[in-house]
Amino acid sequence: MTYWMRRVRAALPWLAVGVLASGAVLLARLPAAWIAPQFAKATQGHVNLIEPSGSLWRGSASLMLAAGQEAGGATLLPGRIEWRTAFWPLFAGRVRMEMRQTDAMPDSVALEATLRGATVSAGAIAVPASLLSGLGAPFNTLALDGAVRVSWSPWRVLGNNAYGRLSVTLTDMSSRASPVKPLGSYQVVLQAQGASSTLDLTTLKGPLMLNGQGTLSRRSSSFQGTASASPDQRDNLAGLLNLLGRPVGPGTVALTFAH
Repeated sequence: MTYWMRRVRAALPWLAVGVLASGAVLLARLPAAWIAPQFAKATQGHVNLIEPSGSLWRGSASLMLAAGQEAGGATLLPGRIEWRTAFWPLFAGRVRMEMRQTDAMPDSVALEATLRGATVSAGAIAVPASLLSGLGAPFNTLALDGAVRVSWSPWRVLGNNAYGRLSVTLTDMSSRASPVKPLGSYQVVLQAQGASSTLDLTTLKGPLMLNGQGTLSRRSSSFQGTASASPDQRDNLAGLLNLLGRPVGPGTVALTFAH
């Protein structure tokens, strides 16, 4: 072995340490702005992180809902989404992150992801119904007001399949399209069962009664249900019912969606 080969061999460990250290420094300094376009792409522009600050490892951003890639008419959730990402698990091929929303989510949720899939711990978030207007029709037309609470069980994603239960409770809803206030309280339950999911809509109370079932998958989605008014509010809710669906009986319209 020549003198120069011995020198190179002796320097290799230090070179490796230098490369790893440089890579660690670059990773640690990745700005929070790096995650924003990835988030928008994953949600097809419906859920967006804007005004990011900090780093990928400890940062925050505002949450905005939009109808799609065009942000016109988008709505902003008060407060900030804050996150912390553990650094060392990355060397084992894992991402571990804790997230919370300063105004709407008092308890943080944990996200753990690998190349095989991801898991989100159970949690809940409370938001105003007016936030939904940013998603476009029909929410922007109805201009809903009231309280919305979203809760979920531990949520697992394995490849293209998802497993978990998500419940949306809408309390004392009202709409600018109707003089009746409140219209009622409702619950929507999404049960993810792998490649497909089921959707159930039920009425908890109120003169406007909404009920139905649907299925969701990557290839198609459908929903069949009804909206009806209590006998004493049929005249007052007639205009709103005409906006919601096709008449199928006295004070009742069909809620039909297929894609």
